[in-house]
Amino acid sequence: MFLVGIFQWWYGAGWVRHARRSYVGILRTADVFSLALLLKTLFNPFKQISAGGGGASFPAQFQAFLDRLFSRAVGATIRSLTILIGMVVISARAVWTLCSIALWTILPFVPLIGVALWLSGVTV
Repeated sequence: MFLVGIFQWWYGAGWVRHARRSYVGILRTADVFSLALLLKTLFNPFKQISAGGGGASFPAQFQAFLDRLFSRAVGATIRSLTILIGMVVISARAVWTLCSIALWTILPFVPLIGVALWLSGVTV
């Protein structure tokens, strides 16, 4: 009766709890990278650095324009790299989650498989 209760929990409430925790882990990883916020602010100046309007002269205004353009290019590059790294990490976390759920499913049978292999004479 005790083993039946363990298996009922393992393949019922335990499996659901493990799947939910794994899903929350993926959401937390996505929250760390804040991909939606990075996409919204992709072309904002880097670290909110922006040149003023410059003086009234054309060279000063052109210099300020180039400064703002460079700051936006740096910001877009850094945010793009962060988005790319975040997508890779989230994808790796999702694959890890799928593997852990699959392992959760077969884990109770691993000792039985080991005993069967031992009895059949398989050596490693």
